[in-house]
Amino acid sequence: MQSKNQRSMLKVICSGRMLVALVMGFSCGVPLLLTISVLQAWMKEEGVDLTVIGLMALVGLPYTLKFLWAPFLDRFTPPFLGRRRGWLLLAQIALIFSIAGLGSTDPANNPWMVAFAAFLVTFFSASQDIVVDAYRREDLPDEELGLGSSLYVNGYRVGMLLASGGGLIMADYVPFSIVYVIMAACILPGVLTTLLAPEPQTSFGTPKSIKEAVVDPLVEYFKRQGALCMLAFILLYKIGDTMASAMTTPFYLDIGFSKTEIGAIVKLFGFWATIAGTLIGGVLMLRQGISRSLWIFGFLQAMSTACFAVLARIGHSVPALSGVIAFENLSSGMGTAAYMAFMASITNKRFTATQYALLTSLMGVPRVLASAPTGFLAKNLGWGSFFIACTLIAVPGMLLLLKFAPWNSTGAAEAAWTTSAAA
Repeated sequence: MQSKNQRSMLKVICSGRMLVALVMGFSCGVPLLLTISVLQAWMKEEGVDLTVIGLMALVGLPYTLKFLWAPFLDRFTPPFLGRRRGWLLLAQIALIFSIAGLGSTDPANNPWMVAFAAFLVTFFSASQDIVVDAYRREDLPDEELGLGSSLYVNGYRVGMLLASGGGLIMADYVPFSIVYVIMAACILPGVLTTLLAPEPQTSFGTPKSIKEAVVDPLVEYFKRQGALCMLAFILLYKIGDTMASAMTTPFYLDIGFSKTEIGAIVKLFGFWATIAGTLIGGVLMLRQGISRSLWIFGFLQAMSTACFAVLARIGHSVPALSGVIAFENLSSGMGTAAYMAFMASITNKRFTATQYALLTSLMGVPRVLASAPTGFLAKNLGWGSFFIACTLIAVPGMLLLLKFAPWNSTGAAEAAWTTSAAA
């Protein structure tokens, strides 16, 4: 019996559905850091002021506001490839041209044009995210959704690694304009997958009106008890970790690390630590449950942020950087695993695309709005005090766990929301 189950699991792992989830995750992961860490390094190299670099985080607003046009992508169907694949192909083609266009800008002399080009990248990237999330939810049966989501996240991480680590290493040898053209070409595997993958079938059908696509998913969510407090938790749980991460690239450069060291240690080494953290987090959640995992992983996230303040005092030290990066990425991967599991558990299957877009949009708020003043804070507080402040900012999100995920709960908090979502 055990051997039969193992063969069945291996068949699922090697299925075409899982390959699609992996490649689509890769395609979604490539654009993200091209407007954050890679662009920060380019602007820093061109002598752009830290405050301007920090404000550039505002171009990520589409990741925060994508729930506004997610219903439009649910309601209407392109005249080719079907509702999901049609929108996905359009988003990916536009993404290729916008990434290449960003590489042709001049950060030193025309930062406003850089901001506009980066905004286009984030808009089409967010649109791709919306459709891929909906595709994955509709394509995979419930029993395969966990594995598919895990492969999606791993593909996403590979895409981020290629764009940030690979991009920074390449930038030591070729101009940033060439780097961005190469990154634009990396979306092509996603385009090929979109063309070859089947259109998912769903029994719920297409929304028949704008009201059904826009209003009903939001009404269902906000009718739940404690809906606003839950949104506050989603906003605040990872805010300290996210604010600290927003300025790490200028921080590394400022204390003497080369772009190759950053690419090799921070991105490549950190990538494997994050993958390990995600896997460890999944195993621990089976043993501890989501509630306790959110507490444990949230505490570790805060401590890893404080470690950057220690690195600021040590200065240029490859072993110290490696240790801090290992701890930070390990704890961040664990926290993300619990965070995503919690959000998935409170999503109504009837309104997956719009509700999940709403929740992930809010998840992106700290990366955009809260990260915007980080350059100003780092410039005026100094690196050590800045990272201590980011550690303390994590406290409100942890306190909200008392309401939604108390330490001694047996899952009742999540169960109440899951029952409501499934109603």
